[in-house]
Amino acid sequence: MSIRIQNLTKEYNQQRAVNQISLTVNPGEIVGFLGPNGAGKSTTMKIATGYLPPTEGTVEVNGFDVRTQPMDVRRSVGYLPEHNPLYLDLYIKEYLRFAGSLHGLRGSELSQRITQMIDLVGLGREQHKRIGQLSKGYRQRVGLAQALIHNPPVLILDEPTTGLDPNQLAEIRQVIRDAGRDKTVLFSTHIMQEVEAICDRVVIINRGQIVADSSLNQLRSASSSEGVVVVAEFESELTDPTVISSIPGVERIEPLGQGQYRIKAGPNTDLRAAIFRLAADQNLTLVGLRQQESSLEAIFKELTQTAG
Repeated sequence: MSIRIQNLTKEYNQQRAVNQISLTVNPGEIVGFLGPNGAGKSTTMKIATGYLPPTEGTVEVNGFDVRTQPMDVRRSVGYLPEHNPLYLDLYIKEYLRFAGSLHGLRGSELSQRITQMIDLVGLGREQHKRIGQLSKGYRQRVGLAQALIHNPPVLILDEPTTGLDPNQLAEIRQVIRDAGRDKTVLFSTHIMQEVEAICDRVVIINRGQIVADSSLNQLRSASSSEGVVVVAEFESELTDPTVISSIPGVERIEPLGQGQYRIKAGPNTDLRAAIFRLAADQNLTLVGLRQQESSLEAIFKELTQTAG
């Protein structure tokens, strides 16, 4: 019940949206699929769910090939597209009954699954409403419920938390975490905290090519090995910020305003003692100094601005 992508390419006329990517998501694994707009995330997901044919390469979902066994793939997948398509005139239960029936659920089994899904995604108070009466956040919950209604072994979720408030985010994160215990989960998001909260692994795609594929800890370690960043705060703006460049190992200085400067040095360099000494020698009042851990957002920016 894994997702296996080998040398996948997708072309639209002269544009290559996905370029020879390979990726495996294993059972019980939750993988965050990140990338800027237009990087190829949604295209890859649509191919993996059978909605788009690949130009080249192979994609297998739950052991089924998307080219030769598309119906088996669709039966194996719970899919929430980026733009959640819903029938706004239907009531929630009516829509979930329709979605479940498409997967062959009938009678008491279908009714039981509808009740379970409404409870799982937190639609209890809204369950008697038409979908068109719901807020965007609750519509996302309906979309997630339809993706889960047939208890698929594979979940592919494209921006599943769009429009959710902080309380709803925590609830849906838990739903995805719980689902990931016995399913293969691939989901895309632009919310870095989402990835840090629930993912086992991160895959970053940029301009149709994978530029990172590892655990969060491995990503941070790799980023740290490329340099150290310190933020120094002085009582006032420095007359000559380039004085910081006299410290051995300093590679770049970035003014942040209000007397703050982001200072980058080479790997395994501890600038803090040197900055204290510099401040004392230059009669500068240093009011704050911290070493910055590489955030996922910073790593994402670095990889997607320089790669490709």
